[in-house]
Order: sequence, then C-alpha cells, then structure tokens
Amino acid sequence: MHRTAGEGSEDRLLRLKSEALKAELTDVEVSSEERLVGDRGPQGGTPFERVALYEEPTRMGRHPVYRCFWLAVNILLVFAIVASIYGSVWEYSTRQYLRGFSDAVVPSGAAPQQKVEAILGWMQHGPTRLNAQDPTELLTRDPRASLNFRQLLEVCGGATNAFVNLAMSSGLNARRLLLLDSHRLTTHVVAEVKMDGRWIVVDPGFHFIARDDTGRFLTREDLEVPQVLQKVTANLSGYLPIYNYSSTAHVRLSRIPVVGVYLRKILNWVWPSWEESVNWTLLLERDSFAFFAASILALVFMVFVRQSLGFYGKRKLGVERKRFRQQFWQVGTLLFGQQR
Repeated sequence: MHRTAGEGSEDRLLRLKSEALKAELTDVEVSSEERLVGDRGPQGGTPFERVALYEEPTRMGRHPVYRCFWLAVNILLVFAIVASIYGSVWEYSTRQYLRGFSDAVVPSGAAPQQKVEAILGWMQHGPTRLNAQDPTELLTRDPRASLNFRQLLEVCGGATNAFVNLAMSSGLNARRLLLLDSHRLTTHVVAEVKMDGRWIVVDPGFHFIARDDTGRFLTREDLEVPQVLQKVTANLSGYLPIYNYSSTAHVRLSRIPVVGVYLRKILNWVWPSWEESVNWTLLLERDSFAFFAASILALVFMVFVRQSLGFYGKRKLGVERKRFRQQFWQVGTLLFGQQR
C-alpha cells in the first residue's frame, strides 16, 4: 500500500518529537524515581509523560563538593526556620505571661512614677516567694524564675531583671545599668527608667528611686558626684561605697574572651553612641528574646548563603536548580495526574 503525503508528514513529525524527547532526557539527570502520570493526547495517541520530582543538569553530578555544600546549606536553612518558629512562640508566651503579671501588680492608667513605685512595693512587700533548693540552677535571665523565686529577687541582678521586665510590660521604657570598678568588673546592677525625657536611676535591689532633698529625680550623671550619691544612700543599710557611678555600662563586652576589650574600642570608634542609641536590655536580660533574635538572624543569613550559593552554581558551574514552585507543581501533577 502507498502512503499518502499527509501520512508521511505525520510520521516525520512523530520522529522529530521522539528525537527531541530523547535529547531532553539525555541532557537531564533524573535523580528520583520516574513515574507514569497519564497521557494527555487524544485516544492515548501520545506517549505517557514522564515526570520526576527532581531534575538537575548532569553538571550537578560532576561537582560532588558543590552538591554537599548545597545539601548542607538546605539542612541548616530548615533548622533555622524551625528555630525561628520556636523562638517566636517562646517570646510570645513570655510576653503574654509578663503582661498578665504586670496587670496584677501595676494599677491600670497609673502615671510612670506610680508604676515604678508599685513595682518596687510589690518586690519589697509582695507575697511569699518560692525557695529553690539549689539557686545556682535557676536561670537568672528567665522572667518566670526572677519573678517567683526569693533568691533571685534578693540579688541585684535578679531584682533588676524582674523590675525591667515588669516595667517594660507595663509600658515604661526601662533598661539596666551596670556599675563597674576600676577593672571594669560589675559591682552592682541598677535600672534606668525614662521619665519626662530623662533616664532616672532606680535601684531594685534596695527598692528606691534616686532623688535629692527637693524630691527631684536623679540621673546617673547626677550620681557621679560622690557627695550627691552619699546623701541619697546615707540611710540605706548595706549599701557599699564601691556601688558608685564613676564607671558605668549598659553592655559589658569584656565578658567576651580575648576580643571583648577590642570590640568595645572598635564600636566606640565606628559608632560612638551605640550603647545609648539602642536599648540592649531585652537582648541581654531575656533568654526568649535573645533566642528569637538569634534565630531570625540565622534565618536571614542562611537565606543569603543559599541564594549566593545558587547564584555561584548557576554562573560558574552551570548548575540550574529547581525552583520551589516547579517542584510543588510536579508533586501535584504526580499525585493528582493530568486533567483531560
């Protein structure tokens, strides 16, 4: 039998399509199991479509080091995402706990001075607190611990942590202040509360607001004068002379081994007001917020590294990576098939 011209053209067309399909499958390394998902042609005339979950150019297989780095970066990115979700839930629950606690301690609609006095009064004359059998096991930067255990409220660091967290939850702008000796070691910890545009010194450990004979609230600059500090603390039992304001800091970088001292000098040179411009207290005094901030930074960093690594692989190695939307579409096609 003789074939017509139309039949010959159809054969050539099918042969060209078959060769194109073979060339495409040759250029692509299928790294997962191929599955048949159904035919899209009329009456089953065209071959089944072959869909793979992951298709990468063969050049990816030729660069095992790059492949290992790509896998490691993706694993770390997943960990960063999980950590950021956990940190956000932890910080949210801590804020809700502190908000409820401050509502029970601080009168609603009170003035800033009244809020400070209410918190100090609760710390000094509050209900019976829990006693820890081993105080060294308590987390001093966990508000739930510093607000409920007597041993932490009796030391300046724990008392300041409790005060600052309650003050900030009640709407006050508060931060911690470290009093240092000549060797830049911490001798005492107090708080500062911003009232009327001035940072007023509050000492949660001794339960008082610094003020002079006329009732004017004092700042740390005022208390740098020894005579002023002596008048303010003259009636406080147990207040030591080393608790002075000649040397103070909000962040003690000297705790960082080796580079701490140099890091402060560099920051002071690059950004002289770095310690005053940013309130670092929550980052240093609340574990949940520190974890949340660190996880967000890690997430941003890993996204940047992944994008940079993908850009390098594409430009230098010729490795094309599958976009998430393409993988999502292929998985959907594999699960639900093609609609006729």
